[in-house]
Amino acid sequence: MRIEINGKTATTRSATLAELIDEQGFDAASVATAVDGVFVPKGLRPRTPLAEGSKVEVLSPMQGG
Repeated sequence: MRIEINGKTATTRSATLAELIDEQGFDAASVATAVDGVFVPKGLRPRTPLAEGSKVEVLSPMQGG
């Protein structure tokens, strides 16, 4: 299916947000996530389904000042 991840179109076979994070190589423990503009806590990612056209944001914390 085609989704949008961090503003870029991508094709994935992942059915859930947790699968997508793994597939894309993100460190699941240190990122914040949202699907279609709604924050998804880490514990809910395995139960958060993706659909054609889903808009996913994966954000990593930044350090510095």
